[in-house]
Amino acid sequence: MFFKLLKDALRVKTVRKKILFTIFIIFVFRVGTHITVPGINAESLARLSDLPFLNLFNLVSGNALRNFSVFSMGVSPYITASIIVQLLQMDIVPKFVEWGKQGEVGRRKLNQATRYISLVIAFLQSIGITAGFNAISGAILVKSPNLQTFLLIGSILTAGSVIVTWLGDQISDKGYGNGVSMIIFAGIISSIPSAIASVYEDYFVNIRPSQMTQSLVFVGILILAVLIVIFFTTFVQQAEYKIPIQYTKLAQGASSSSYLPLKVNPAGVIPVIFASSITTLPSTILPFLGGRGIPWLDTLQMLFDFRTPVGMVVYAVLIILFSFFYTFVQVNPEKTSENLQKSSAYILGVRPGPDTEKYLSALLKRLATIGAVFLAVISLAPIAAQHYFGLSSTVALGGTSLLILISTGIDGMKQLEGYLLKRKYVGFINTEN
Repeated sequence: MFFKLLKDALRVKTVRKKILFTIFIIFVFRVGTHITVPGINAESLARLSDLPFLNLFNLVSGNALRNFSVFSMGVSPYITASIIVQLLQMDIVPKFVEWGKQGEVGRRKLNQATRYISLVIAFLQSIGITAGFNAISGAILVKSPNLQTFLLIGSILTAGSVIVTWLGDQISDKGYGNGVSMIIFAGIISSIPSAIASVYEDYFVNIRPSQMTQSLVFVGILILAVLIVIFFTTFVQQAEYKIPIQYTKLAQGASSSSYLPLKVNPAGVIPVIFASSITTLPSTILPFLGGRGIPWLDTLQMLFDFRTPVGMVVYAVLIILFSFFYTFVQVNPEKTSENLQKSSAYILGVRPGPDTEKYLSALLKRLATIGAVFLAVISLAPIAAQHYFGLSSTVALGGTSLLILISTGIDGMKQLEGYLLKRKYVGFINTEN
């Protein structure tokens, strides 16, 4: 279905330009991911390939951190800043709450604040990561480790993060799809060949002929499991709960009823990224605190290491908690109730105002439960497979990667459908093809 939509969309000149422009921007980004920061021995990162924190940042940065390139920070600081700004709008910072109610003008102010915050985060994060990886690698990552070098590297990485965010904005404005999602999407796609090569090396290279049948069966089961996960993830990501609503004031001839769609997984993939960041934080801080041997640090390391059974449980609990939290950030029952009242609409069988807010809150809790369990299962399945079947570390964040790939793909299909639907509506006035 996707390829049919793509074929039809490529026949439309404006859509074809958008897709080609997006491909060009992604090409520029991929070239940048191979330009190593001056003064860095990127080969030293090879020994840290099993570090969860490195795998997480490689996921968000499109594998740019693997080469410690100028785009190593990727869109991670911007994502973090966006989440912070969204949280601050929840009656924490009055100015942000006011801007959130000002429509397009307020949105531009919030976007500007997000960029300033992301700039600070990018600079602090780049210096912290450089110093941390330098300590973990045995002080061989940075060729001349001093304050001036760290500040220079931090400035380069910050500038690279700003450029990547700008490239994402160009895709959103002039290209196809959401810019930030497309940048991450391209990075994940680029890592698939290496993941396949890793599985091939683990199960088909240097094995005895008697083990070949066993390897073929296992890889077949692995492929089948991936297909099942893709189908299940696609089904849940597209699933919606439609709330019937009624309008009291509409133009004559217009429909007086409609529905309010709520996704079964309203929080998306953000809770998984939050939980991954927290669980990998102790592994990053540990080298600065003297390494192993301190009892409470070793306990903390065990609790937050999602490669252990205890760590998996903690990881799942964090995903569930963040799912509930971020669901109410994404869909604010109070604001939704107010918007329905302003539109002269109400939910069938529910009084407008506080009753509508209570109804939406109760419904969101049920949807968040389904979404949280779904995210926990999808995220833990590849980690469990890695732990119990000895798979390569490249599958450790496979669940998160699948969620991002499928979500971006679904959004892309809907956008293509929108382009084609618009073409059908305006075709009778000789719109340019």
